Amino acid sequence: MDALIAASARALAAGDSLGALRRIALRDDPPALALRGIAMAQLGEFARARELFKRAARGFGPHEALARARCVVADAEVALAMRDLGGSTRSLHAAAAVLLAHADIPNAMLARLVIARRLVLLGKLDTAAQALNDTPSDAIPARLVAGHALICAELALRTLRIAQAHAMLAHAQIAASAANIPALIAEVETVREALARPAARLAHADGERALNLDDVARLLHSDSLVVDACRRGISAGGNAGNIAGSNVGSNAGNRWRPLARRPALFALALQLARAWPGDVDRDTLIAEVFRLRRPDDTHRARLRVEIGRLRAVLKGLAHIDATPRGFVLRTQGEQAVSVLLPPIDGDRASLVALLSDGAAWSTSALALALGASQRTVQRALAALEEEGRVRALGRARARRWMSPPLTEFTTTLLLPVGWSFG
Repeated sequence: MDALIAASARALAAGDSLGALRRIALRDDPPALALRGIAMAQLGEFARARELFKRAARGFGPHEALARARCVVADAEVALAMRDLGGSTRSLHAAAAVLLAHADIPNAMLARLVIARRLVLLGKLDTAAQALNDTPSDAIPARLVAGHALICAELALRTLRIAQAHAMLAHAQIAASAANIPALIAEVETVREALARPAARLAHADGERALNLDDVARLLHSDSLVVDACRRGISAGGNAGNIAGSNVGSNAGNRWRPLARRPALFALALQLARAWPGDVDRDTLIAEVFRLRRPDDTHRARLRVEIGRLRAVLKGLAHIDATPRGFVLRTQGEQAVSVLLPPIDGDRASLVALLSDGAAWSTSALALALGASQRTVQRALAALEEEGRVRALGRARARRWMSPPLTEFTTTLLLPVGWSFG
């Protein structure tokens, strides 16, 4: 390593991106290209940074596998910052293996953290947890320890393991202070503040009450039957750790019944829960569930069919009885019914929740995270843009979408979740 490269690396480590560029801006050898890429990333020029990393990786010779692997990891980290979540992670996994083989433990861990963070953003929480378990644990710098703890905290928040989230954030705060990186300390503090902000609304006869994540966890661990409009499901009897479980039919003892893919059944359950302990007349149910204002006998027959399906879903949790005017939800014993509403109204709440992290997302990345088609996401974004809730940057394939951070509440409960708790 020559003197200019070493001085530039020291400047980047100290956060002096411009000072690093002054030393190597006119050089095109692979080490200089890699350092220029890091400087561009620190300055927010992500697209340019990725070009430089790719040129550097191509420039390193066949005996410089370690340097190429570091470029691959750096490029993947910038892609994550750009919310470019498409493509395969095979090259990143291969780079992590090379780094481990050369005993470059810090960069190997960084590669694993990038993989885990990407999986969390996509809602693949089972796989993300496995990636976090596979990260090396020896000779790790404090900044990476803090990053690991932050991802573990986010994973715990997504699955409403609030006590574990608090413990991980405390660990992250200690590590960030030891690393003495102001941006990292601020990131930990931002997540801690999110725990205290309203995350959902509890509907009751007199109106609504705001709940933070601790309140939500206590509600889901209570004996209440909870109709959860945030995650589109029904829970009972202290099952917060079993959210988003497997199919109802294959797990009769499961206390969480997901209905995200059965919107008609969830709409029925929500109407019955909001009216509890009273009943709901048939015409109201038809109007709310099927969006019909002039029902006939065929619609009433269809309602009976859907009620029968909902009874099967609720078996072991609650009953639905017919009344002279409609249907009523009956719980077991003296069990109460609670309705948990999202902090944001509307069918596009999950999309707004993803964009509220302040990053610029591509349409393809949003589609991957939501499990929807790009055309569906494009239509939703166009509607949100008309309402002034999102804005577009760039054109064509370079277009990215952003939304102002929602500082008055946290959208954790609206983010994609794919947790099997097997």
